[in-house]
Amino acid sequence: MKLFALDASRDFGERVAAALGLPLAPHEERRFEDGEHKARPLAGVRGADAYVVQSLHGGPEESPDDKLCRLLFFLGALRDAGAARLTAVIPYLAYARKDRRTKPRDPVTSRYVAQLLEAVGTDAVVTLEVHNPAAFENAFRCRTVHLGGHVLFVPRLASLDGPLIVASPDPGGVKRAQIFREQLERRLGREVGSAFMEKRRSAGVVSGNLLAGEVAGATVLIVDDLISTGGTMLRAAEACLAQGAARVVAVAAHGLFTGNAAEVIASPALSHCLVSDSVPPFRLPPALLGSRVEVVEAAPLFAEAIRRLHEGGSITELVEGDAA
Repeated sequence: MKLFALDASRDFGERVAAALGLPLAPHEERRFEDGEHKARPLAGVRGADAYVVQSLHGGPEESPDDKLCRLLFFLGALRDAGAARLTAVIPYLAYARKDRRTKPRDPVTSRYVAQLLEAVGTDAVVTLEVHNPAAFENAFRCRTVHLGGHVLFVPRLASLDGPLIVASPDPGGVKRAQIFREQLERRLGREVGSAFMEKRRSAGVVSGNLLAGEVAGATVLIVDDLISTGGTMLRAAEACLAQGAARVVAVAAHGLFTGNAAEVIASPALSHCLVSDSVPPFRLPPALLGSRVEVVEAAPLFAEAIRRLHEGGSITELVEGDAA
Protein backbone atom coordinates (compact mmCIF):
# COMPACT_ATOMS: atom_id res chain seq x y z
CA MET A 1 0.00 0.00 0.00
CA LYS A 2 1.12 3.56 -0.80
CA LEU A 3 -0.62 6.40 1.04
CA PHE A 4 -0.19 9.95 -0.27
CA ALA A 5 -1.61 13.21 1.03
CA LEU A 6 -1.44 16.33 -1.10
CA ASP A 7 -0.10 19.43 0.63
CA ALA A 8 -3.48 21.08 1.24
CA SER A 9 -4.60 18.03 3.28
CA ARG A 10 -1.27 16.94 4.69
CA ASP A 11 -2.28 17.35 8.35
CA PHE A 12 -5.31 15.13 7.87
CA GLY A 13 -3.25 12.66 5.83
CA GLU A 14 -0.62 12.42 8.55
CA ARG A 15 -3.30 11.50 11.09
CA VAL A 16 -4.66 8.84 8.72
CA ALA A 17 -1.13 7.47 8.26
CA ALA A 18 -0.54 7.41 12.03
CA ALA A 19 -3.78 5.46 12.53
CA LEU A 20 -2.65 2.98 9.89
CA GLY A 21 0.83 2.72 11.38
CA LEU A 22 2.65 3.65 8.18
CA PRO A 23 4.39 6.76 6.83
CA LEU A 24 3.03 8.95 4.09
CA ALA A 25 4.67 8.23 0.75
CA PRO A 26 6.77 11.19 -0.46
CA HIS A 27 5.65 13.42 -3.31
CA GLU A 28 6.50 16.77 -4.84
CA GLU A 29 4.21 19.70 -5.61
CA ARG A 30 5.41 22.76 -7.49
CA ARG A 31 3.63 25.98 -8.39
CA PHE A 32 4.86 27.95 -11.39
CA GLU A 33 4.92 31.70 -11.77
CA ASP A 34 1.89 31.77 -14.06
CA GLY A 35 -0.28 29.81 -11.62
CA GLU A 36 0.14 26.38 -13.22
CA HIS A 37 1.39 23.52 -11.09
CA LYS A 38 2.58 19.94 -11.12
CA ALA A 39 2.63 17.07 -8.64
CA ARG A 40 4.46 13.76 -8.84
CA PRO A 41 5.16 10.79 -6.57
CA LEU A 42 8.73 10.50 -5.31
CA ALA A 43 8.35 6.80 -4.57
CA GLY A 44 7.83 3.94 -6.99
CA VAL A 45 4.18 2.96 -7.36
CA ARG A 46 4.30 0.32 -10.09
CA GLY A 47 1.87 -2.44 -9.13
CA ALA A 48 0.91 -0.61 -5.92
CA ASP A 49 -2.44 -0.14 -4.23
CA ALA A 50 -2.31 3.68 -3.99
CA TYR A 51 -4.47 5.99 -1.84
CA VAL A 52 -4.50 9.78 -2.16
CA VAL A 53 -5.95 12.02 0.56
CA GLN A 54 -7.29 15.40 -0.54
CA SER A 55 -10.26 17.24 0.99
CA LEU A 56 -11.98 19.54 -1.52
CA HIS A 57 -13.23 22.39 0.67
CA GLY A 58 -12.40 25.95 -0.25
CA GLY A 59 -9.60 27.80 1.57
CA PRO A 60 -7.60 28.84 3.31
CA GLU A 61 -5.19 29.16 0.36
CA GLU A 62 -6.76 27.13 -2.46
CA SER A 63 -10.25 26.97 -3.94
CA PRO A 64 -12.19 23.71 -4.38
CA ASP A 65 -11.32 23.91 -8.08
CA ASP A 66 -7.59 24.21 -7.32
CA LYS A 67 -7.72 21.21 -5.03
CA LEU A 68 -9.77 19.13 -7.44
CA CYS A 69 -7.41 19.91 -10.31
CA ARG A 70 -4.35 18.96 -8.24
CA LEU A 71 -6.01 15.73 -7.15
CA LEU A 72 -6.93 14.81 -10.72
CA PHE A 73 -3.44 15.49 -12.07
CA PHE A 74 -1.79 13.57 -9.25
CA LEU A 75 -4.08 10.57 -9.69
CA GLY A 76 -3.27 10.66 -13.41
CA ALA A 77 0.45 10.75 -12.66
CA LEU A 78 0.11 7.71 -10.39
CA ARG A 79 -1.78 5.83 -13.09
CA ASP A 80 0.88 6.71 -15.66
CA ALA A 81 3.57 5.54 -13.21
CA GLY A 82 1.99 2.08 -13.10
CA ALA A 83 -0.15 2.04 -9.94
CA ALA A 84 -2.37 -1.04 -9.99
CA ARG A 85 -5.27 0.52 -8.11
CA LEU A 86 -6.13 4.15 -7.32
CA THR A 87 -8.37 5.24 -4.47
CA ALA A 88 -9.26 8.90 -3.95
CA VAL A 89 -9.81 9.56 -0.24
CA ILE A 90 -11.86 12.78 -0.13
CA PRO A 91 -13.02 13.75 3.37
CA TYR A 92 -15.14 16.61 1.98
CA LEU A 93 -16.39 16.13 -1.58
CA ALA A 94 -16.97 19.44 -3.34
CA TYR A 95 -20.02 19.97 -5.57
CA ALA A 96 -21.95 17.10 -3.94
CA ARG A 97 -24.86 19.47 -3.22
CA LYS A 98 -25.48 20.03 -6.92
CA ASP A 99 -26.74 16.51 -7.64
CA ARG A 100 -29.93 17.27 -9.61
CA ARG A 101 -31.54 19.86 -11.84
CA THR A 102 -33.72 22.33 -9.97
CA LYS A 103 -33.95 24.84 -12.83
CA PRO A 104 -34.03 24.38 -16.62
CA ARG A 105 -30.56 23.68 -18.08
CA ASP A 106 -29.02 23.35 -14.61
CA PRO A 107 -25.70 21.49 -14.41
CA VAL A 108 -25.48 18.22 -12.49
CA THR A 109 -22.05 19.05 -11.18
CA SER A 110 -21.68 16.07 -8.87
CA ARG A 111 -21.87 13.78 -11.91
CA TYR A 112 -19.26 15.84 -13.78
CA VAL A 113 -16.86 15.53 -10.84
CA ALA A 114 -17.41 11.77 -10.88
CA GLN A 115 -16.63 11.64 -14.60
CA LEU A 116 -13.43 13.62 -14.10
CA LEU A 117 -12.22 11.29 -11.35
CA GLU A 118 -13.01 8.24 -13.45
CA ALA A 119 -11.32 9.75 -16.52
CA VAL A 120 -7.91 9.75 -14.79
CA GLY A 121 -8.29 6.10 -13.79
CA THR A 122 -9.71 6.27 -10.26
CA ASP A 123 -10.88 2.84 -9.10
CA ALA A 124 -12.61 3.87 -5.86
CA VAL A 125 -13.70 6.99 -3.99
CA VAL A 126 -14.01 7.19 -0.20
CA THR A 127 -15.81 10.15 1.34
CA LEU A 128 -17.73 11.27 4.41
CA GLU A 129 -21.44 12.16 4.58
CA VAL A 130 -22.43 13.57 1.21
CA HIS A 131 -25.57 15.62 0.61
CA ASN A 132 -27.44 12.73 -1.04
CA PRO A 133 -25.83 9.26 -0.76
CA ALA A 134 -28.04 7.77 -3.50
CA ALA A 135 -27.14 10.52 -5.96
CA PHE A 136 -23.45 10.12 -5.02
CA GLU A 137 -23.49 6.39 -5.70
CA ASN A 138 -25.42 6.81 -8.94
CA ALA A 139 -23.01 9.47 -10.22
CA PHE A 140 -20.05 7.08 -10.17
CA ARG A 141 -19.32 3.95 -12.18
CA CYS A 142 -16.28 3.12 -10.05
CA ARG A 143 -16.56 1.81 -6.50
CA THR A 144 -17.78 4.25 -3.85
CA VAL A 145 -17.50 4.11 -0.07
CA HIS A 146 -19.80 6.50 1.78
CA LEU A 147 -18.96 6.89 5.46
CA GLY A 148 -22.01 8.14 7.35
CA GLY A 149 -21.50 10.82 9.97
CA HIS A 150 -23.40 8.73 12.53
CA VAL A 151 -20.35 6.47 12.85
CA LEU A 152 -18.40 9.44 14.22
CA PHE A 153 -21.04 11.20 16.28
CA VAL A 154 -23.25 8.53 17.87
CA PRO A 155 -20.49 7.40 20.28
CA ARG A 156 -20.02 11.06 21.34
CA LEU A 157 -23.73 11.38 22.12
CA ALA A 158 -24.21 8.08 23.93
CA SER A 159 -23.97 9.73 27.36
CA LEU A 160 -27.02 11.96 26.82
CA ASP A 161 -29.91 11.25 29.15
CA GLY A 162 -33.53 12.30 29.20
CA PRO A 163 -35.85 12.47 26.17
CA LEU A 164 -33.99 12.70 22.86
CA ILE A 165 -35.18 13.73 19.40
CA VAL A 166 -33.21 13.50 16.17
CA ALA A 167 -34.44 16.15 13.75
CA SER A 168 -33.75 16.96 10.13
CA PRO A 169 -33.63 20.70 9.30
CA ASP A 170 -35.34 20.01 5.97
CA PRO A 171 -37.38 17.24 4.30
CA GLY A 172 -34.45 16.22 2.09
CA GLY A 173 -32.43 15.13 5.12
CA VAL A 174 -35.09 12.91 6.69
CA LYS A 175 -33.38 9.69 5.59
CA ARG A 176 -30.06 10.84 7.07
CA ALA A 177 -31.79 11.71 10.35
CA GLN A 178 -33.61 8.36 10.34
CA ILE A 179 -30.35 6.41 10.01
CA PHE A 180 -28.77 8.54 12.73
CA ARG A 181 -31.75 7.98 15.04
CA GLU A 182 -31.73 4.21 14.48
CA GLN A 183 -28.01 4.00 15.27
CA LEU A 184 -28.46 6.16 18.37
CA GLU A 185 -31.35 3.98 19.57
CA ARG A 186 -29.22 0.91 19.01
CA ARG A 187 -26.37 2.42 21.02
CA LEU A 188 -28.55 3.68 23.88
CA GLY A 189 -30.92 0.73 23.99
CA ARG A 190 -33.94 3.01 24.23
CA GLU A 191 -36.34 4.93 22.05
CA VAL A 192 -35.33 8.18 20.35
CA GLY A 193 -37.95 10.40 18.74
CA SER A 194 -37.91 12.10 15.34
CA ALA A 195 -38.87 15.44 13.81
CA PHE A 196 -38.24 17.46 10.68
CA MET A 197 -38.51 21.05 9.55
CA GLU A 198 -40.24 22.30 6.43
CA LYS A 199 -37.92 24.12 4.06
CA ARG A 200 -38.19 25.51 0.55
CA ARG A 201 -35.44 27.34 -1.28
CA SER A 202 -35.87 29.37 -4.47
CA ALA A 203 -33.39 31.90 -5.87
CA GLY A 204 -31.51 31.76 -2.58
CA VAL A 205 -34.58 32.61 -0.49
CA VAL A 206 -35.53 30.07 2.20
CA SER A 207 -39.13 29.73 3.36
CA GLY A 208 -41.33 27.33 5.32
CA ASN A 209 -41.88 27.27 9.11
CA LEU A 210 -43.70 24.02 9.82
CA LEU A 211 -42.06 21.75 12.40
CA ALA A 212 -43.33 18.15 12.32
CA GLY A 213 -42.74 16.18 15.49
CA GLU A 214 -43.16 16.49 19.25
CA VAL A 215 -40.05 18.08 20.78
CA ALA A 216 -41.33 19.56 24.07
CA GLY A 217 -39.00 18.88 27.00
CA ALA A 218 -36.45 16.98 24.88
CA THR A 219 -32.86 17.46 23.82
CA VAL A 220 -33.05 17.87 20.05
CA LEU A 221 -30.16 16.81 17.82
CA ILE A 222 -30.44 18.60 14.48
CA VAL A 223 -28.51 16.43 12.02
CA ASP A 224 -27.29 17.63 8.63
CA ASP A 225 -24.48 16.90 6.20
CA LEU A 226 -22.84 20.33 6.56
CA ILE A 227 -23.04 23.76 8.10
CA SER A 228 -22.32 26.60 5.68
CA THR A 229 -23.68 29.92 6.94
CA GLY A 230 -25.62 28.08 9.64
CA GLY A 231 -28.94 29.68 8.71
CA THR A 232 -30.69 26.34 8.17
CA MET A 233 -29.56 25.06 11.56
CA LEU A 234 -30.56 28.27 13.32
CA ARG A 235 -34.09 28.44 11.93
CA ALA A 236 -34.67 24.77 12.86
CA ALA A 237 -33.23 25.34 16.35
CA GLU A 238 -35.46 28.37 16.95
CA ALA A 239 -38.51 26.41 15.77
CA CYS A 240 -37.70 23.56 18.19
CA LEU A 241 -37.24 25.94 21.13
CA ALA A 242 -40.50 27.68 20.25
CA GLN A 243 -42.21 24.28 20.57
CA GLY A 244 -40.72 23.68 24.01
CA ALA A 245 -37.45 21.81 23.35
CA ALA A 246 -35.14 21.79 26.38
CA ARG A 247 -32.03 22.41 24.29
CA VAL A 248 -30.78 22.00 20.74
CA VAL A 249 -27.47 20.52 19.56
CA ALA A 250 -26.28 20.95 15.96
CA VAL A 251 -24.57 17.90 14.43
CA ALA A 252 -22.96 18.06 10.96
CA ALA A 253 -20.13 16.15 9.33
CA HIS A 254 -18.64 19.19 7.59
CA GLY A 255 -18.22 22.63 9.12
CA LEU A 256 -17.67 25.10 6.29
CA PHE A 257 -18.65 28.05 8.54
CA THR A 258 -18.94 30.65 5.80
CA GLY A 259 -20.45 34.13 6.01
CA ASN A 260 -21.78 34.98 9.47
CA ALA A 261 -21.65 31.38 10.71
CA ALA A 262 -19.64 32.39 13.79
CA GLU A 263 -22.52 34.57 15.01
CA VAL A 264 -25.01 31.77 14.31
CA ILE A 265 -22.96 29.20 16.23
CA ALA A 266 -22.69 31.62 19.15
CA SER A 267 -26.49 32.03 19.24
CA PRO A 268 -28.18 30.95 22.49
CA ALA A 269 -30.60 28.92 20.35
CA LEU A 270 -27.85 26.32 19.97
CA SER A 271 -26.42 24.58 23.02
CA HIS A 272 -23.34 23.54 21.07
CA CYS A 273 -22.24 22.12 17.74
CA LEU A 274 -20.47 18.90 16.69
CA VAL A 275 -18.55 18.71 13.41
CA SER A 276 -15.72 16.56 12.06
CA ASP A 277 -12.29 17.74 10.97
CA SER A 278 -12.99 16.93 7.29
CA VAL A 279 -12.81 20.73 6.94
CA PRO A 280 -10.49 22.51 9.39
CA PRO A 281 -12.48 25.18 11.30
CA PHE A 282 -10.13 27.96 10.19
CA ARG A 283 -12.98 30.42 9.63
CA LEU A 284 -14.14 30.32 13.27
CA PRO A 285 -12.72 32.45 16.10
CA PRO A 286 -10.58 30.25 18.37
CA ALA A 287 -12.80 31.19 21.33
CA LEU A 288 -15.67 29.17 19.84
CA LEU A 289 -13.63 26.00 19.50
CA GLY A 290 -14.01 23.82 22.54
CA SER A 291 -16.61 26.09 24.13
CA ARG A 292 -19.34 26.06 21.47
CA VAL A 293 -17.89 23.77 18.80
CA GLU A 294 -16.54 20.26 19.31
CA VAL A 295 -14.43 18.91 16.44
CA VAL A 296 -14.50 15.11 16.17
CA GLU A 297 -11.50 13.50 14.50
CA ALA A 298 -12.42 11.57 11.34
CA ALA A 299 -8.94 10.31 10.42
CA PRO A 300 -9.24 6.98 12.33
CA LEU A 301 -12.49 6.22 10.50
CA PHE A 302 -10.87 6.86 7.12
CA ALA A 303 -7.84 4.82 8.16
CA GLU A 304 -10.07 1.86 8.99
CA ALA A 305 -11.88 2.20 5.67
CA ILE A 306 -8.54 2.20 3.83
CA ARG A 307 -7.35 -0.82 5.81
CA ARG A 308 -10.47 -2.77 4.92
CA LEU A 309 -10.30 -1.79 1.26
CA HIS A 310 -6.68 -2.89 1.08
CA GLU A 311 -7.18 -6.15 2.97
CA GLY A 312 -10.60 -7.04 1.58
CA GLY A 313 -12.41 -6.52 4.89
CA SER A 314 -16.06 -5.68 5.38
CA ILE A 315 -16.92 -2.08 4.58
CA THR A 316 -20.58 -2.79 5.36
CA GLU A 317 -19.80 -3.50 9.03
CA LEU A 318 -17.86 -0.27 9.24
CA VAL A 319 -20.46 2.01 7.68
CA GLU A 320 -23.26 0.45 9.69
CA GLY A 321 -21.39 1.22 12.87
CA ASP A 322 -20.71 -2.37 13.91
CA ALA A 323 -16.97 -1.97 14.16
CA ALA A 324 -16.21 1.73 14.23
